[in-house]
Amino acid sequence: MNQPNLFVEVHILQSLPPSNVNRDDSGTPKQAVFGGARRARVSSQAWKRATRTEYARQVPETDRATRTKRIATLLTQRLIRSVDEGGAGLAQEQADRLAAAVLEPLGITKSSKKEDQSAYLLFFGRKQLDALVELFDGRAAELAALPDGELKDEVKKLAVVKTLSTGHPAEVALFGRMVADLPTLNVDASVQVAHALSTHAVRTEFDYYTAVDDENTDDHGAGMIGTVEFNSSTLYRYAVLGVHQLRDNLSDAAETRATAVRFVDAFARSMPTGHQNSFAHRTLPHLVLLTVRTDQPVNLVSAYEEPVTGLTGLAAESVVRLADELTAVGRTWGNKPLRTLATYTAEGDKITEVFGSSLPFPTLLDAVDTLVGDWLDGTPLAPADAAKASDGMQAGDR
Repeated sequence: MNQPNLFVEVHILQSLPPSNVNRDDSGTPKQAVFGGARRARVSSQAWKRATRTEYARQVPETDRATRTKRIATLLTQRLIRSVDEGGAGLAQEQADRLAAAVLEPLGITKSSKKEDQSAYLLFFGRKQLDALVELFDGRAAELAALPDGELKDEVKKLAVVKTLSTGHPAEVALFGRMVADLPTLNVDASVQVAHALSTHAVRTEFDYYTAVDDENTDDHGAGMIGTVEFNSSTLYRYAVLGVHQLRDNLSDAAETRATAVRFVDAFARSMPTGHQNSFAHRTLPHLVLLTVRTDQPVNLVSAYEEPVTGLTGLAAESVVRLADELTAVGRTWGNKPLRTLATYTAEGDKITEVFGSSLPFPTLLDAVDTLVGDWLDGTPLAPADAAKASDGMQAGDR
């Protein structure tokens, strides 16, 4: 019997004070028109970067990934290290030559502008780079001394592509990798992230600021004058994790389980850092809603196609709208989520009826761990109503 796919969707409502977390090329906070109204927008790229940064705080340095044009430099540095430090003990010139030969089968060419960089970014794990050094099996100095033709032939015998195609770190398994010149290295992302949109219409404002010259005692004028654009918003954020794809990318059940939990935690706590020192916009969500499906993911942004007006507060109205949309989608299309878990600060019988009782966020993460673990073990998911009752009992027991 084939196991169904498993999607864990993360819906977040979060309010930001005056801020400019993600700006365009002119410095204006990114925006989009949705439902005929101009909305605040934070690009998916910006929030994925913030999530990766937050995720990396939870794992050891050796287990992390890096996305860089400097793979040749990093490999050279490892080849220069002594054998006791996990390197090959080569001289700079030898290491440069060997690194270039090893990376040639990957189609990694030098940038036309910067000699120490490749032409494109490559996303890989630090352990994978160490594994490339291990391919030499103590023969690095011997290979580096070969003529160009012989070196090229010897390098072809090394499993360079295979080394970078296996043993992926969690970050690569989550967010994927595309290498246009060598599709063999591509990794299908297990996470999709939507652009965050404000649930309401926004208007961009300008902050006129001055900087005072502390040593200027001759006059009262400013040493610098400038403006920065900003807005404030309640954002709807959405991401979906394909646990089945994550499992395939990692090929390890325990790591899949841990990575799923860390992703939910990192996505909920992450925040893009644009103009962070100027606005200190670090906030936590009003609502973290997880919906679990085996059929297809459903972005619930349509709840805000008609902008929220904020008569009783933007955040409070946004939570109610999301509850209504989740109910309407399930009733109309017949694909209710199998499980619904939520952490929220809102009040109201409707919220509790649709989302279930609010769980402390650590408890919600524990529930994700259990749910993913059960799925990996082949345990069928319980119907939504039965699961809600079970979760309520578990939360009370804790």
